[in-house]
Amino acid sequence: MTEDLFALAKDAVAASRAASDPDYPVFHVAPPVGRLNDPNGLLVDGGTYHVFYQFTPLHPHRKLVYWGHASSTDLARWEHHAPAVVPDSPYDANGAYSGNAIVLEGAELPAAPASAPYQLFFTGNLKDPVTGERTASQNLVTSRDLVTFTKWEGNPLIPTHAPGYTAHYRDPQVFRDPDAPGQFRMLLGVQRQDETGAALLYRSTDLLSWDLEGELTFPDAGGAFERFGYMWECPGIVRLTDELTGEDWDVLIWCPQGISPQAEGYENVFACTYTVGHLVGTELRDCDGTFHEVDRGFEFYAPQAFARRPSEPGAVTLVGWLGNAGEDDQPSVATGGWVHALSVPRRLSLRGGRLVQRPVLELGEGASTSCLSGSVLAAGATPVPELSGSRSWQLRVEGPQAGGPAPTWGVRIGTADCHVDVTIEDGSLVVDRSTSRYTQHGARRVVTLPPGADPVLEVLHDRSVTEIVSAGGETVFALRSFVTPGTSGVSLLSSGGAQMRVVSLQARD
Repeated sequence: MTEDLFALAKDAVAASRAASDPDYPVFHVAPPVGRLNDPNGLLVDGGTYHVFYQFTPLHPHRKLVYWGHASSTDLARWEHHAPAVVPDSPYDANGAYSGNAIVLEGAELPAAPASAPYQLFFTGNLKDPVTGERTASQNLVTSRDLVTFTKWEGNPLIPTHAPGYTAHYRDPQVFRDPDAPGQFRMLLGVQRQDETGAALLYRSTDLLSWDLEGELTFPDAGGAFERFGYMWECPGIVRLTDELTGEDWDVLIWCPQGISPQAEGYENVFACTYTVGHLVGTELRDCDGTFHEVDRGFEFYAPQAFARRPSEPGAVTLVGWLGNAGEDDQPSVATGGWVHALSVPRRLSLRGGRLVQRPVLELGEGASTSCLSGSVLAAGATPVPELSGSRSWQLRVEGPQAGGPAPTWGVRIGTADCHVDVTIEDGSLVVDRSTSRYTQHGARRVVTLPPGADPVLEVLHDRSVTEIVSAGGETVFALRSFVTPGTSGVSLLSSGGAQMRVVSLQARD
């Protein structure tokens, strides 16, 4: 009898104890059971945001990847739905891997596959049980209502890797060609046969037949990306207007596995980077080879932007996986049978060629001002009274202005014995979780802030997930913050004599 994988996932969710775990977040997407990784198929449908994600409901006993599904109308409360893609076909028997979505409308619909407005693309993973040889294929799922999802009967669309590349050939991003109306492009992360990473571009007019255009190249980068890691995962391109110059740029965001850590930066298991240029054909022109990390934190990978209808434009909004390879050893596996989370959505902009990220989150509950606003703090930790008892909150605090002595200042999450400290010290952001319950992939990190950065910290803390925004959004830092279970509140930190102002705060839980 054929195994019912949908029923297995449903039963695992029904038996889950994740929601009762004191570490389980309330405004970040986390799996209802098992393991979560890459965000997939992000899309906006009117006023509703839909997030799909790599979902392993039977983790850690069975590593079979589905697409999970959650939705929200306010980006602060998420409702989980049944899995959207189940790995029950010959081409995805070993997992329905990452991909994206495109939302069609109007004249696009009659000729679209299944005449469906929602087209979701993913990589099917198949492993030969005898030889161990893998086959990666690119596939399509359609939906008319985001309730029922149907695999295209003609799958796979791209059955295997092109000559010159290995079976590491995945993570399709499909998008409209802004310079060729009626045409679509697909960007794929690949590995060459010489075990170096690259990205490929395909083109289609019907979303079904795809012609290989060639590798993405960087003619003005001086060879910076020719041997840049051994595999490129989750590549995506978004178009942003630079706030300073008014010029449009194409921003390539991707995860080059195998690049070396620098004196500061790229210290995670695998990095997530971006560079800017102008996409013309298969060339990213005017890219000089400069690249930066998307997020400087201990846990961040595989981000993706939401797809929208052309008639419903909006800000480019990004979500990332707050995890990385080999990080399934987190405390929540034992305490609640779940692991990993997604970031809160971040609105993207470009300023002087640098990516700026601002959280899109309004908790809408609790006080908005604090009795500590404008206080000169004694050395040590001063609790914020308005957040006493809260385990999930959003806080913006302003530190001493430049020009005088530079005391250390910031916030402490947790207790004196088990905490995460987020401080500004001598022009650097310092994040120290060395006393917390999870330090295996980094305990302390120092990030140099841009010169002249405003002395403002924004911290979003959600039980065991923390995201930090500094330098007006030019520096962001995500981490898992496993302090003592059930710990609430937050304290302001000062080395003594620091005048700090609580700009705003909101409590959720």
